[in-house]
Amino acid sequence: MLSSLPRVYPLLGLCGGYAIVMLFNPVREALRDGFRCIARFKRIWLAFVLLGFAYSVFQFATFTPIQNSADLDLNQVTSLPSWYWPRLAEVWRETPLPALEGVAGIFDNATTTYPLSVVAAVLMVVNWRGLHGALLRALRKRYRFWSYFIYLILLLSALASLFKPIVFWRLPEWGGAVPAAGLLQISATVDAVAFIFEYLFGVYIQVYLITVCLAWVKGVSFEEGELCRFAMRRFSYVLKWAGIVVLVSTLIVRMPLLLAYFMHIPNVLDYLPLERVVMSGLIIAFCSVQISLALHNETLGAAIRAHRQFIGANLHRVGWFLFICAMHFFFIMACDAIARAAITDRLVVLFLWKCIFVSLRGLITGWLLASWVCFFRQCETDRIDWESRVRY
Repeated sequence: MLSSLPRVYPLLGLCGGYAIVMLFNPVREALRDGFRCIARFKRIWLAFVLLGFAYSVFQFATFTPIQNSADLDLNQVTSLPSWYWPRLAEVWRETPLPALEGVAGIFDNATTTYPLSVVAAVLMVVNWRGLHGALLRALRKRYRFWSYFIYLILLLSALASLFKPIVFWRLPEWGGAVPAAGLLQISATVDAVAFIFEYLFGVYIQVYLITVCLAWVKGVSFEEGELCRFAMRRFSYVLKWAGIVVLVSTLIVRMPLLLAYFMHIPNVLDYLPLERVVMSGLIIAFCSVQISLALHNETLGAAIRAHRQFIGANLHRVGWFLFICAMHFFFIMACDAIARAAITDRLVVLFLWKCIFVSLRGLITGWLLASWVCFFRQCETDRIDWESRVRY
């Protein structure tokens, strides 16, 4: 018992420090309201769980094939005490980049939408709940002539998203008709085009969830179909900023990877971590642009100016909010890295852990997104009250 005490002390210190940070940080009211919001509207975090679970199942089925019945042996779970559990110092290098991307996702697109983006593409084409029509009307009203060009890009990327699983499914059978290099080029091109729809679908989900949080903040009721169409109209305002993110991401992340299939680009994957850091840094640097466009009828220029004012007036609290986000994402990513290193090739346990991890990450992501909406609205209310007092 005494020999185990030294190991308990760091854990107690960690829990105590976490409690102090959460109880006395300057954004605790927003964090509390975020919890209340997701308790009222569970779809906010369940949406992230559903999307994450679908992607995990896809990854598991694609990259972790079951070789024999031994892979499904339930004794893998009972052998838990004999596992080797690595220390954080051994796996921490796997944690910072996913944690950084998790923080950036709160302000942009918090989850991977594939393969459910395929279902979304079908629903968009069949005008489910009138969303296709609402999108067309919003684009025409917002972008006039350019709306047709934007719609064409959306339609082509949606079609690419539909063909993406077919291409990957039939790829081995096409090996005799098309050279291997050609198959890789085709699949990479389809994937790059489909990424546009997958990303924009994720942004729409985010805008929809922001509007749900706003409804809770304002205490208003809503009809589900009408809220979906309202979110689509708000999405048309966010689209210009999302287009910039897609363009930058394509140029610095997707394009080099795609060109590597057509020409020799040495060490192209070596630059990928840096490119992901740059993208995450860009999104965090303009963290309030998306929510500003989602909640207000603003142009992109007005949203960027509002962001500059927002950061200038709330830099201290924004820094604390980013720290809280980073702390939670670092924790769950560290747990994931340690668990995966301990599980190794135990497929049953790996699948069970993925379910737990996806649920935990979805809950934290939904909570932080709801907290971000509450925090943004609180800062706006404080600014309006201050301006009213100044005018008075």
